[in-house]
Formats: sequence, C-alpha cells, structure tokens
Amino acid sequence: MGLIYGYDIYLRPGDVAGALARLAELAPPDRTVPPLEVTLPGGDRIVLPFTSHFESEPVDCSTSGTLELDTSLMFDADDALRAYAQESGPGLGADGRVRIGYVYVTLRFASFLHPGYASVECWAATSRMSRLFAQSAGVRKVFTGLTAGSGGVCCLFDTGDGAPEQVCWLNGEPTDEMIGGPRFPDRQALVATWPDPGTGGVVAPR
Repeated sequence: MGLIYGYDIYLRPGDVAGALARLAELAPPDRTVPPLEVTLPGGDRIVLPFTSHFESEPVDCSTSGTLELDTSLMFDADDALRAYAQESGPGLGADGRVRIGYVYVTLRFASFLHPGYASVECWAATSRMSRLFAQSAGVRKVFTGLTAGSGGVCCLFDTGDGAPEQVCWLNGEPTDEMIGGPRFPDRQALVATWPDPGTGGVVAPR
C-alpha cells in the first residue's frame, strides 16, 4: 500500500458552507466537469466544481454524516511544486500556479476528534503526491489558509499510518507541534484547547 498523506481541518458545523466555497475557489478555472449541487444538513445548498464518487449527480447530505469529493486544486508554485509539475506532467500555469489532482476530500459533519466540530480531510491520491504534501510549504500554506479563512480552529498534517499528527494551525495561529510531544501528549490534550463549538469557551477534556 502506498503513502496516503493529508491535511485535516476542524471547524464549527456552521462554517462548513463557507469552507466549501473557499475550497471551490481553489479549483482550476478551466475544469469542465458539470457543477455538483450539494444539500448540506439544515438544507443549505452549494454548487461545487468537483465530483462526488466521480459523478456529478446532486448529493443530499441532510441525512448523511459525510460528503466525499474528488477535487483538483491550484497551488502557488514553490521549489517542490515546480519539481512535481516537471516530473508528473501538470506543468506550471501562466499564473504561476500548479494544478494538483486528484485530491480526495472527506467532509465529516461530526468529526472523530470532537462530534461538535466538523472536519474536512484532504488526502493525496498517490505516494508521489503524498511526498509533495510533506515537502511543500506552498501546499501547507493553502491548507492552513483554508483553515484560517474558514474560521477553523485546527489543521493537522496526517500521514495516515498511525504516526503522530503534526499540528500546523491552532486557534488562529500557525504552529509546529507534534501530537505526542510535551505540549500535546495526546489528541485529548489538543482538543481541550479548542473553543467550545456552542459557547465559545474551552472544550472540557473528555
């Protein structure tokens, strides 16, 4: 089995529609797939330039706990992204950005770490792309920027193999901490620093 690296963003359920709209802004401007209409829990609808399970039929999440998306995203080029573009074929766009896809997205309306928070999990499709996710400051900037712009409380870099996650955004600030380190000995210690999704206070340890 190959490498499966990704970025996990945690945010309040009320911020999900805004996060999806910002994710859509990262789509290639020339993508030709039909628009995907998604109905979110609560009835809000959003149209996205992606597919779900590689189809464009409307998706109703009003009674579902997850949304699966297949995306291509644009990243501002850095050295790692330029090398990837040259080796893997997407090339460098006229605007200086690199198109990367597929990036698989799983949106959980009640996250594994805290059911009061939603999560947006963005996974690389290949081992080569996973290494790019680990090496590229430009890739990290996009996902921490998505976290910040969506009002997210936390962004983790996850290698998907059970190794400790890296905390790269927390409560409005970039950071570089490992779960399992002195500051966050476990996931519960991390979650305890998040504001309560309903009251704005700190989440009580569980």
